[in-house]
Amino acid sequence: MERVNIESERKRVYLMKHFLKRLLIGTTLLGMLWGTGNAGETGHYVSGVEGIKAATVPGPGIYYRIYNVLYKADRLTNDNGNELDVGFDVTVFASAHRFIWVTPIKFLGADFTVDTTIPLFYTDIEIDSAGISDNEFGFGDICIEPFALSWHGARYDAAFGLAAYVPVGQYDKDDPASPGKDFWTAMITLGGTYYCDTRKTWSVSILSRYEIHSEKDDSDVRPGNDFHFEWGLGKTLAKTWDVGLAGYCRWQVTDDSGSDVSWDKSVHDRVWAIGPEVSTFLPSLKLGISLKGLREFDAVDRSEGYVIDLNLTKIF
Repeated sequence: MERVNIESERKRVYLMKHFLKRLLIGTTLLGMLWGTGNAGETGHYVSGVEGIKAATVPGPGIYYRIYNVLYKADRLTNDNGNELDVGFDVTVFASAHRFIWVTPIKFLGADFTVDTTIPLFYTDIEIDSAGISDNEFGFGDICIEPFALSWHGARYDAAFGLAAYVPVGQYDKDDPASPGKDFWTAMITLGGTYYCDTRKTWSVSILSRYEIHSEKDDSDVRPGNDFHFEWGLGKTLAKTWDVGLAGYCRWQVTDDSGSDVSWDKSVHDRVWAIGPEVSTFLPSLKLGISLKGLREFDAVDRSEGYVIDLNLTKIF
């Protein structure tokens, strides 16, 4: 009887240790993926949706743009950029609907613009080592840009904007696939496109974003701020086609803060990406189409994968 009790106790201790190990692995990995501990995973803005002529805004009018972005990754990196062997796989599909009004109002010599973006997200995540498998579909946090300016010169275009992400998306701190992020973000945009020839057939563009995040509602965590920019190098062919290279870089630039931060605040995530882009405009339909594929590299403290982005822009 005593032997049976000893074996039973050993089994109970083993199961408890195994459970705690799985719980620790799961918590650590989810913290890295979803914000280095529920916080600064990434900002709100989805890098890779702009590219060639990224900082060029069209003239006065009403526009509807839909961003269709597929992100796929099976590599998760630690704070040294080394891959973690944990059976990681994530797929994210975002369909963001942006409504743009470039007004006839001039301010500081620029066209005054307002716009809003309403995103939908589907996320599917698996981490085999931790026995984690989750997926979710729903509305994300909306972006409102009440103040944007765009300038147009003989050899350049420039853009500046102030926007805010409103945390209205579905969020559950125990659900890593939540489409919402549970914090506000103020975003400053600044960029320019330079045309290398007078016919504007060669272009180089950079569009930068700086995100300032608020504290989360469900925990005392404030994600660190993010700086990122998208770039494009393009060549115009037959007046309606653009081909070239595009990419992005993004860094967390300040520490996470708050009493619920239990991870190393000094570790900041980063990632780079590059790939081809082709776009065209169909005058009879007043429709622009852009397709790009970007591969991420040199990721630190986050996932590393690839992005496929298909944008449609309708002029009204």
